[in-house]
Amino acid sequence: MKTSRQKKGKSERRMELKRIKKLITAALLATFVLSATACGMIEKTPEAIAKSAVAKVNGVKITRGELDANPSTIQLIATIESYYGEDYQSNEDAMSYLKTQKTSILQQMITEELVLQKAKELNIGQDEATVQKEIDAKYEEIKSGYATEDEFATALSSSGFDTDSFKAYLKDQIIIEKVTTEISKDAAVTDQEVQDYYDANPYSYTESPNTIHTAHILLATEDEAKAVKARLDAGEDFAAVAKEKSTDTSNSENGGDLGTVNYVDSGFDETFMAAAIALKAGEISQPVQTTFGYHIIKCIEKTEYPVKAFDTVKAEIKQTLLDDAKSEAITNKITEWTDAANIKTYEDNIM
Repeated sequence: MKTSRQKKGKSERRMELKRIKKLITAALLATFVLSATACGMIEKTPEAIAKSAVAKVNGVKITRGELDANPSTIQLIATIESYYGEDYQSNEDAMSYLKTQKTSILQQMITEELVLQKAKELNIGQDEATVQKEIDAKYEEIKSGYATEDEFATALSSSGFDTDSFKAYLKDQIIIEKVTTEISKDAAVTDQEVQDYYDANPYSYTESPNTIHTAHILLATEDEAKAVKARLDAGEDFAAVAKEKSTDTSNSENGGDLGTVNYVDSGFDETFMAAAIALKAGEISQPVQTTFGYHIIKCIEKTEYPVKAFDTVKAEIKQTLLDDAKSEAITNKITEWTDAANIKTYEDNIM
C-alpha cells in the first residue's frame, strides 16, 4: 500500500514533467520565431531579393534578378527616371506604373520560358551547331549597324547586356522564332478570303488616303439629340447650337469642330466614322449612338480617291491576312500550352 508521501511525490513529479514540456515547447517556438525572423532579414538583402522567385513555370524559377535585368525593364526604368527623376521611388504614381509594367514584362518572360520548354519537348532548335551559326550571324548583322566597336559596346551596356548575355538572349529569340514558325506553318489564306477582304475594306486601298472634316454635337440622351436635330433642321447655326448644347467640352467652344482625319485609322469610334463617311459635304446626320452618347454629326468637307484595282493589291492583302492567320495560330497554341502548364506568380516579389 502506497503512503500519502509517495502519492504526493508522484504528483509533484508529474507536475514537474508538465512544466518541463512547457519550457521545451516554448523554447522550440522561440527558436522557430527567431529562425523565421532571421530568414526575413536575409530575404531583404540585395542578393536574396535577386534570387527570390517572381514566377515558376513547370517548376522552373524566374527570379527577381532576371526580371530586373530584362532589357525591357531596364528601358522602362530609364524612361521613368527621365520623366520622374532619379528619386522616382518616392513617387506613388511612378511606382504604381512601374509595378504594372513589370508585371506585364514578367508575363512575357513566362511565355518565353514556356515556349523554350516546349522547344526542348518538341526537339525544335536543339541542334547547337546550327543555332550557334545563326546566333553569330545575327550578332554580326546587328553589330554592323554601328559605326564603331565602342558605339556597339555602349549600346549593349545601356540595354543591360554584355557580349555573352546578348548572345544568350539572341539564342532564346532564335529558338522561340523557330517554335512559332513550326506551330504556324499550316496557316493559309484562300483567294476568296482575299477578295472578300478587299470588297469589305475599300478605303484601305485608295490611291491616296481619303479624308473627312467633321464637327459634332454630343448629347446624353436620344430625346435631347432629336430636339437638337429639329433645331438644326429649322435652320439654326450648327456651331452656335454645339456651343450651347454639346457635352463634349473639349470642342464645344469651337462649334464642335473635330478637324480632318483619314477614313482609315482615324482614332474615332467606328460607328461614328461609318455614319460620318456616309454623309455628303454640308450634310447633317440623324442621332448616332456610341458609347459616348448621341452624336449629331456634320460633314464639313471630304476628299475621296479611287480604289486601286484588285490585282494591284491582291498580294499585299494576302500577306496581311496570312500574317494575321499565323498570329492567330501562334496565340491559340500558346494559350493551349499556358492553360496546361503549372504556372505560379509571386506578385509580392516583383517590387
